[in-house]
Amino acid sequence: MSPLRFESRLTAAAPTVWAEVSTMGGVNAELLPLMRMTHPAHAHRLESADAKPGAVLFRSWLLAFGVLPIDRHALSLERLYPGEGFDERSSSWMQRVWIHRRRITALDGSTCLVTDEVAFEPRVPLAAALLRRIVGGLFHHRHRRLRRRFGEVMS
Repeated sequence: MSPLRFESRLTAAAPTVWAEVSTMGGVNAELLPLMRMTHPAHAHRLESADAKPGAVLFRSWLLAFGVLPIDRHALSLERLYPGEGFDERSSSWMQRVWIHRRRITALDGSTCLVTDEVAFEPRVPLAAALLRRIVGGLFHHRHRRLRRRFGEVMS
């Protein structure tokens, strides 16, 4: 389970980015049009959800292109770092274990770094290589959407 890692340097302050990406609307803005996650109304914001470490926060349908159900995800947060990120350890029909760690690090008052690390163990081991390509493509897409929304720091 070697992790995939994705980084984007954004031209927005860390609190501004967190305010968006810590909502399910923000998550879906990153995923669309390739995918969408359903969620109950009480879990609109990660910070307002009643998260107990390791307990299922809610179950979500993963919908390809926003409409076609392809997986059922049981979202669990190990730790929430308000304003900075989260550690997720979940499972789904496809993934025995899904680990997603996101961090938002202020670079200065007006820019930040968003880092995602993802590791997973598929329920069907033969699917690992294919799922790694799909997950990698999906997170590249998510970071493209973040850079388009918030702007990219050019080195």
